Amino acid sequence: MWVEQRRIHVNQSQLLCRDGCGYYGNPAWQGYCSKCWRERKAKQPASRPRTNAEVENIVSLSGVKRENKAKIVRGLFSSTKMAPKQGNGTAHAVDPKSGDADPPKASSPKLPADFTEFLKFLRKPSAQNFHQHCMTFLKMLETRRDITIQKQAEMVQDFYQSTASHFQNYSDKQRHQMMEHIEKLLMTQLYKFVFCPDCSDDEQKDLFLQKKIRSLQWVTPCMLGVPGLEKKSETGDHILSAMTAIIEMDARRAPQDKLSCICKCCQHVFAALAEANSEPANADDFLSSLILVVLKANPPRLHSNVQYVVRFGLPHNLMAGESAYNFTNLCCAVTFIEKLDGPSLNLSEDQFQDYMQAGRSASLQESVTTNHLSSVQKAWRNIEQLAELQGRQERLTLGVQNMQKELDEWVQSVKEQVETVMSGS
Repeated sequence: MWVEQRRIHVNQSQLLCRDGCGYYGNPAWQGYCSKCWRERKAKQPASRPRTNAEVENIVSLSGVKRENKAKIVRGLFSSTKMAPKQGNGTAHAVDPKSGDADPPKASSPKLPADFTEFLKFLRKPSAQNFHQHCMTFLKMLETRRDITIQKQAEMVQDFYQSTASHFQNYSDKQRHQMMEHIEKLLMTQLYKFVFCPDCSDDEQKDLFLQKKIRSLQWVTPCMLGVPGLEKKSETGDHILSAMTAIIEMDARRAPQDKLSCICKCCQHVFAALAEANSEPANADDFLSSLILVVLKANPPRLHSNVQYVVRFGLPHNLMAGESAYNFTNLCCAVTFIEKLDGPSLNLSEDQFQDYMQAGRSASLQESVTTNHLSSVQKAWRNIEQLAELQGRQERLTLGVQNMQKELDEWVQSVKEQVETVMSGS
């Protein structure tokens, strides 16, 4: 019955951008992909598209002169040959046959493959200008605490766009790797300033979502239309691993690392579905299972983590590929949970409210039990601390007594020496 009447349904077209560009859309961008959403936001009131000068002006706020900004990365890779600037002001290498950006040439400097190599690369004299460019932007953004989080996100995204334009003569893989290094360098520094900032309502939404998920612990796989996930021990192990991965997301700082946790979670979800069913999992089963994992895990600061990736993640990681697909599904899962009601689970309103009331009662009982256990644990911990303090006091008293004894012996010794000297004279 649950499978036949399931209301959770999604197909590939529903996950794609509303503009039909082929990239993945996102509820945070009203169904558009990152590129189309930014293009819409960039339009001025008079529908005038933002010029390159306007886009690059944000980067120039970092104190780097506009006429020198374009030379920073070029100076970093002095042996890289750049084609003349095109009409949009972007320099890139051009293949004479196709007119497209050509693959990396043998003379092109090798880019660092991992983040450790990238950090070593920044210490080289040849990378001094590039390193200073990033550090200046960081310092500038750290001092602009008065602007909104949306404006900070726009400035970071414009910095990504401006910097990426100087790596056009490299392959997509190399360019993406370099930009991921830059993202990690920037966001590990900016994390404490821009994650769940005080100027936003992220914390309130986190608390609302956490409370909503806690009240939905009664939801079963059968209600979501994915029976069989708890039948095999292997399936249970994969679900537990998926829950662990989505919880670990909160401990990561760089958006790409948070996306890696999401991808790891989704891989375990697919593995669980493969164990539970003989047929390959479809999009409906995957989304329903992901919803179940989120409900069971109740990840900390879920809304803030999603918004952080949306605001400061690299566009190519959110528009196409495995990470984009998984992240889009997670956003759909969060949206579904926020709006979850009786019809979503094929329940009447009365049935849904009965379940919710039972869930709240169980949650309250659990809270009372937890508080009771916590009080007992605190009492035992206080007893242990008192015993430890008593032992330390006894050791301190013994030490004072020994010191007083040694001091008395030393005084007596000095007194005897003085008396001996006086009697001899």
